[in-house]
Amino acid sequence: MHILVTRLSALGDVAMTIPAIYSVARTYPEHTFTVVTSAFMSRLFINAPSNVEVLALTKDESRGVLGTWRLLRKMRTLDVDAVADLHNVLRSWLIDALFRLRLKPVAMLDKNRSERRAILHDHAQCSHPFTERYFDVFARLGLPTQPQFVTLFPQGLPALPDGLPAKGTEQWVGVAPFARYRSKTYDLTQMQEVVTQLAARPRGRVFLFGAKGHEADLLSTWGAHHDNIFVVAGRLQLEQELALMAHLDVMLSMDSANMHLASLVGTRVISIWGGTTPACGFLGFNQNPSDALTAGLPCQPCTIAGSDKCPLRHMQCTRAISPERISQTCMSL
Repeated sequence: MHILVTRLSALGDVAMTIPAIYSVARTYPEHTFTVVTSAFMSRLFINAPSNVEVLALTKDESRGVLGTWRLLRKMRTLDVDAVADLHNVLRSWLIDALFRLRLKPVAMLDKNRSERRAILHDHAQCSHPFTERYFDVFARLGLPTQPQFVTLFPQGLPALPDGLPAKGTEQWVGVAPFARYRSKTYDLTQMQEVVTQLAARPRGRVFLFGAKGHEADLLSTWGAHHDNIFVVAGRLQLEQELALMAHLDVMLSMDSANMHLASLVGTRVISIWGGTTPACGFLGFNQNPSDALTAGLPCQPCTIAGSDKCPLRHMQCTRAISPERISQTCMSL
C-alpha cells in the first residue's frame, strides 16, 4: 500500500509524530509512506526509513485560502491507497474528503477534546499520550505497531557543529527557556539564576537555546561573564541543534518544541510546566513523568495548549518552582 500521512504543523507536534511514522515504516517495509508537512518541518525527518518520503509544502501551499487550494491541487496528483490524518484540522479534513470521494480509507487522529476539558475542570488524569494516539491512527488502517524508535541517530552520535568545543569529560546541559505562551514560560529572572547554578558545577557546560533576535540577545547577557556558558541561540540550523542535543547529558525545557526535539535524539529532558500539564498527553516521547516539574498549585492546569493570560491574573505557576529545585533536578544525572 501507499499511505499518505498528513501533519502540517507545528514543530513540536510534527516531532511527536516521528516515533510512530518511523516505527510503522520499519514494521511494514512492503508499504510506502508519503508524509505531507511544511518545508521547515520536513527537515526533522533525519535518517528516515527508506520507505518514507517527505513531501515538503512551499510557503504558497501552506498559508491562507489560496494556499489551501494549491495544496489540494497537489494532493489530487497523488496515487495513494489510504490516508493517516495525524492533524485533525480543517486543512487536513479537506485532504481527507478528497480521498474519501475516491473511496480511500481515512483514519484520523482522535484528539479526545472532552477528556482534555475534564482535565482542566476536574483535574482528571489522561492515560493516553499523543505519541500513542498517532500509533492508534495507523492501527485503524490495519497497521498495528509496537514502538521501535529510539533516536534520529541510530548509527551513533552525529558530529558536533563546527565551532563547538569537544565534550571530553564535561557534563553538558542544554537550556531552552522560551515558549510560545507566557503560561508556559518559567520566569526569566529565575531561569537566569538556574543557568548560573548549573554553570557553577565542576566540569559543567551550559548551552542556551533560542531564536535569533531578542531571545539570542537576552541569552548573550546571561553568558557574558561565564566561560562555560555557550549561547547557540540563532547560530545553528535545525539539524545542527538536533546534533548538539544528541550530545547533551540533559535538556532543560519548557512545555515546548525543544522538549520534543531533545526527545527525538534520546536525550533526557527536565521539563517545566506552568498553565499546562503533562496529563493532557504532550510529554516528550519516552520521557520520565517524574522529570516533568510543576508547582502543584490548585489552579493548575488552566489551559490545554498555553495562553498569554492567567485566569486569576497572577501567573504564579510560572514562578512557584524554585531555581534550586530545577538545578538540583538537572544535576541528578
